[in-house]
Amino acid sequence: MASTRGRLVGLFVLAAALPAVEEVVLVAVRFHAARALAPQVTAVWPYDSYHDLRWLLVYHDSWGSFGLGLLAVIVLRGLFSALLAWLAWPAGTPRPSGRRLLRRNLVVAVVAALVVSPWAALSVAFSAVALSWYLFASLGPLLVTAPFLARAGVVDRWWRGLPTIELVGWSTLNFAVLTLAGALISSVPGWWPVPVAALAGAANGALWLRVVDAAVRPARVHLPRLPAAPIAIALAVVGAVWAESIIGIATGGQGSWRPPILSQRLPDRVPEAMIVLGGHDSRWDGEPAADPRVERYSYRGLDASGRPRPYRPEATHQSLDTSAAVLAAHVRALHRRTGRPIALVGQSEGAMVIRTYLDKLPRGPVTAAVLFSPLVRAGRTYYPPPGYEGWGVATGWQLRALFWLADLPRPVKNQPDEPFVRSILVDAPFYRNRTLCPVPGVRMIAFLPTVTAAEAPPGEYSHVPVYQMPAFHGGLIGNRSVQDEVTRFLAGEPINRPRREYDLLQRLGSAWQAPSLLLTQNPLWSATREGDPARTGQVCQPR
Repeated sequence: MASTRGRLVGLFVLAAALPAVEEVVLVAVRFHAARALAPQVTAVWPYDSYHDLRWLLVYHDSWGSFGLGLLAVIVLRGLFSALLAWLAWPAGTPRPSGRRLLRRNLVVAVVAALVVSPWAALSVAFSAVALSWYLFASLGPLLVTAPFLARAGVVDRWWRGLPTIELVGWSTLNFAVLTLAGALISSVPGWWPVPVAALAGAANGALWLRVVDAAVRPARVHLPRLPAAPIAIALAVVGAVWAESIIGIATGGQGSWRPPILSQRLPDRVPEAMIVLGGHDSRWDGEPAADPRVERYSYRGLDASGRPRPYRPEATHQSLDTSAAVLAAHVRALHRRTGRPIALVGQSEGAMVIRTYLDKLPRGPVTAAVLFSPLVRAGRTYYPPPGYEGWGVATGWQLRALFWLADLPRPVKNQPDEPFVRSILVDAPFYRNRTLCPVPGVRMIAFLPTVTAAEAPPGEYSHVPVYQMPAFHGGLIGNRSVQDEVTRFLAGEPINRPRREYDLLQRLGSAWQAPSLLLTQNPLWSATREGDPARTGQVCQPR
């Protein structure tokens, strides 16, 4: 009895201490954006590996450091998980030797690294471009494989049979605990995140007890001869390969894009002429807008008569600087033709083109900007171009492999090194800090679907008025009620409608984002005059 009590005390102390130690370090170095990750260090498989790999994929700066880091992650995770499983072993049940548990958990650490790594890489890609689809795509398979991997370090032949309902329940509960703990850590000031992380770690210890018991003494294993775990893992890996294509289909980027603002006439009370910018992988066949004061922006620029050219999805892959220069020429041409001030309305990449133009080029006659689904706090991670080493070098090649396979059936190829993406990575300090900051002389508003709440770490994200509404990325601009709000804004009425749940959703997503690469770490960014929201949680800081 004393031995059992001692093991339980050791389990809870160990499970609580490591998250607390990690949290102490994060608070001490003022790493605001990553504080929600600490409780995962003692979580049940595979959430623990997901924690480790996200840190490694962001914070390695050469192939050598990646190789040594991966070896250390596998060995330490195997050792630590074997110890937790040994401490959590149910009394009265034959327990394997420590050597056997260690060998088993080292194997599982290797398997988990292989299985979880694609999803961790997608999480890093999400932090680079701040597109919530990548975050959701990385979490779904994690939840699916969790009940299988949870028993892997405990029993032999863990790959056979379906996991019991108890394992499914405890694994899902661990996800919920980590999500809530991350939200709470993101909500409390000062050093309070440390005891919260310790409590979350203690909850992990209780879940280790339940998971090990459910794995060692299952009520009933269904389909005991079926190699269920390899099938589930294979589907998860295949899902990682195809996630990017699924995302492209789900966003409808390559379909016909003609929102109400293009198909309806503007009221007379709107004084501006308007340029409307489509998003990534959009296309335009040259069909004019219903109102002669409204023109569609072309990523291919203007023809000899000063009219925008039709374009195909490939044209949207150019850099934001190039697109901003094209927009500047379009603004001048439309202003000369109409004699009116200019309003800019952009969706997703189009919104980022507008923001780049307003920062880097003279704004000229532009008096209003409407940003639909802008990329909120983009540029939080990095990977170098092919042929170079630097922060995230292995991550970059993993993303290139995933995108290459996903692009095989697609007529329009999306690449992690296309100029659009690289322009965000190069100018990350600006996009991380100033996307939704005021521009003197320009009235601005951001229309944010609530799904974007998961796109930014906790803290500030906007200093301009926002209109928030339940929708997916890119889903607001086609809403007719939103069209009325745009018209009111352009007519000069003040519009500002944040939703209370947005901040909560932002905090709930914080535990599952990749840690930001601090601006001071990357030589490409270190000379910037921008503040770093990853440290302060504040945007629009003075230069």
